[in-house]
Amino acid sequence: MTGQVKEDILSRFGELGVQVDKGALCFNPEILKNEEFLNKIQIFNYINLSKETCSISLEKNSLGFTYCQVPIIYQKSTTSKIIVFLNNGKSVEFNGKKLNDKISLAVFKRTDEVNKIVVYIKKNNF
Repeated sequence: MTGQVKEDILSRFGELGVQVDKGALCFNPEILKNEEFLNKIQIFNYINLSKETCSISLEKNSLGFTYCQVPIIYQKSTTSKIIVFLNNGKSVEFNGKKLNDKISLAVFKRTDEVNKIVVYIKKNNF
């Protein structure tokens, strides 16, 4: 990658509010604009850790991206919470905007334990 490409990627993650705090993933998308969220249902395509093309249907008022090849879905909401969907069929819920160290490490190490992360965003300016 060129320096400009790396800078663009880092800038975009900053705009999306993706941060790492003491080893834990945090999602604080304070500077996202309302226009960046979908105004209708759309399909989000991505490449998973097994190098397969996958698709997720994104709802209205959401947006999707990947981080370490894990799909992250931001959904407008009246509460701030995160639901992590695991590949074993279970899910883990967190209040607020921060994951724990264990889930974060699974994402960073690309262990394929995490299927997707849905971040419910409470923002006053939506």
